Amino acid sequence: MGVKAIIFDVDGTLSETEEAHRRAFNATFKEFGLPWEWSQELYGVLLKTTGGKERMAEYVSSHLGEVPDMEKIAGIHKRKTAVYGELIDSGMAELRPGIAALIADAAENGVRVAVATTTNRPNVDRLAEACFGRPAGEVFEVIAAGDEVENKKPAPDVFELAVAQLGLDPADCVGLEDSRNGLLSCVGAGVPCIVSPGVYTLGSDFSEAVAVIDCFTEIDSVEKLNKKMGN
Repeated sequence: MGVKAIIFDVDGTLSETEEAHRRAFNATFKEFGLPWEWSQELYGVLLKTTGGKERMAEYVSSHLGEVPDMEKIAGIHKRKTAVYGELIDSGMAELRPGIAALIADAAENGVRVAVATTTNRPNVDRLAEACFGRPAGEVFEVIAAGDEVENKKPAPDVFELAVAQLGLDPADCVGLEDSRNGLLSCVGAGVPCIVSPGVYTLGSDFSEAVAVIDCFTEIDSVEKLNKKMGN
């Protein structure tokens, strides 16, 4: 039996967007007059905490030794989301190789496509408009975003939501991820997972994955995907 639905992570999977997020954070911190600047090395550490607001809170708590002001953080994050959108609109992100071909082939073969992401829906929409030239809802049948669930990755909530909205058995789906937190979220929901590490996630432990691949071009068709799944 072949895969009935493919559930995509967004940041690092659909597109290498993490650098755009990092730059958006730093630009926003500057706007707010904050002496915070996240280097690539530091951001790689902070990415272990999923969710932008949660990531800022972790930084304030663990790296500054202060108590996070969540109301202030929410305001900063709202502006950061807007700045990120502007960066994406400027052409800073593009689809990872193999992603567009896989989505197109899935449509031709009746395989459904969905999203399960920690990021919020506006970020998904901006990326879809920039990379697909159309709204995310026209590309993906189901979009489960981080602001719709109680617990973010590595908790399974967002993948469970995507599976529930698809109305499928988790075993009939496959999740595509780039990070360990995403992998744990996916398999925690009972969904088999294929991982292709991104720039910030190389070298992580992906032992729970069905397969770890260098590039999504290795599964850029439903036939290739099913073979990698052992179907």
